[in-house]
Amino acid sequence: MSTRVTIERMGAGGDGIAATAAGSAYVPFSLPGEIANVALENGRATMMALLEASPERIEPACRHFEECGGCALQHWQESAYQDWKRLLVQEALGGRGLQFKLDPLFACAPQTRRRAVFAVRTSEHGAVLGFNRHQSHELIDITECAVTVPEIVSRLDDLRDLVAVLGGGMKPFKLTVTATTSGLDITASGCGAPDSAKRQALTTLVLKKGFARLSFEGEIIVEPRKPMVHFGKVPVFIPPGGFLQATAEAEEAMSALVAAHLGKAKKSIDLFCGSGTFAFRIAEKSSVHAVESDQMALDALDRGARHVQGLKPVSVERRDLFRRPFLARELAPFTGLVFDPPRAGAEAQAIEIAKSSVPKVAAVSCNPVTLGRDLSILVKGGYKIDRVVPIDQFLWSSHVETVVLLSKK
Repeated sequence: MSTRVTIERMGAGGDGIAATAAGSAYVPFSLPGEIANVALENGRATMMALLEASPERIEPACRHFEECGGCALQHWQESAYQDWKRLLVQEALGGRGLQFKLDPLFACAPQTRRRAVFAVRTSEHGAVLGFNRHQSHELIDITECAVTVPEIVSRLDDLRDLVAVLGGGMKPFKLTVTATTSGLDITASGCGAPDSAKRQALTTLVLKKGFARLSFEGEIIVEPRKPMVHFGKVPVFIPPGGFLQATAEAEEAMSALVAAHLGKAKKSIDLFCGSGTFAFRIAEKSSVHAVESDQMALDALDRGARHVQGLKPVSVERRDLFRRPFLARELAPFTGLVFDPPRAGAEAQAIEIAKSSVPKVAAVSCNPVTLGRDLSILVKGGYKIDRVVPIDQFLWSSHVETVVLLSKK
């Protein structure tokens, strides 16, 4: 039985929200103002028929849209979509009572996502590679992807050949593929450790296809070439599965904001530094202390720093900043600070930063909700928000990156 609904607004998860007798219903692939017949189940709705379309509805960029579940908003006109992305940041930070002026959204182009996490499995008809259907475990095989770089999309059939050798039976597993300057860096997980015969077959295939590296659960199976990316002027050989910003364009924009804000700092600290995304840009002008819990990422950063001339001193420290944040007294020597934590944010670290006297701070986050919490801590500690820049490196999804620049006199 279907129910007629009117989409009132767009939810934070990218679904349209409609009021029903049973409460709010979330309608995927709908837009504000649209009228539709939907099937309801536990607050989720499936659109059965679109009765009145929004004038903001456009033709999606990919044939798999609404099927594969990888994108949520390809059907929305660009300016309205970008306004909504800004609104996610505005509401998350404004809801904390923070005072700030929000910059225009930095938009990223299609086909620029340099890492894709594919759901894959083998079947009686061959290897299947793609993404799960929206709100489902059903795996949709793909032939194109409108957000991912051509260097990956053009190799989908080669990746299927790799999946066929990896095996794993009918059980789905994951294949993370990153485009680097050395070639594709591939990490498999969830398919069972390959035995010696399979390792030999995988080695032969990787060499034949010209992939840079194949790893399983962080263990390198074969590495014809070390996968390399550039952080500013510094070439870095990233570890298997190592963190990387979603697009190179967004990384450059974020790094420029951070480096300019900390530009006059004599000594900076980079917390949750990864393999050096911000540290190496900062080191072009000031010394930097880079802190990270992942030893492999830290080793990659350290190697990069040791083999490039023209940088200010770069030091590294392995430290779990959730369990043992830098204390305010430890931050005393630094005049610039950047932190870029995971989605959970950095509450314990923000408390210590708020107590410190570091004059320039840059906060980077992929989660506006936890960012708002952390910023409110800093503001209560005497920091002033100078600038908030939303960055759309997760195109057509409900995720948005944000860079916030703060200062304390």
